[in-house]
Amino acid sequence: MKAALQVDLTFEQILSLVKQLSKKDKIKLSKELEKEAIKSRLGNLLETFQTEELDLDTITKEVESVRQEIYDKGKLKGNF
Repeated sequence: MKAALQVDLTFEQILSLVKQLSKKDKIKLSKELEKEAIKSRLGNLLETFQTEELDLDTITKEVESVRQEIYDKGKLKGNF
């Protein structure tokens, strides 16, 4: 049986604890903090681009249109 414990620590107290860690553990902690930051940034980015206006069919049509435009420009230059 595990008991949950919540401890309120200041930033300075946490920093003091981190300074006591071994180099190996500091690296592990750094990697975990980096993962958290990436998750947070990715979440914010996905939220920014979330829309009800686009569906896969609309995106596919636009991609095909742009591809055709690029192909046509290349054909005019003799690249194809």
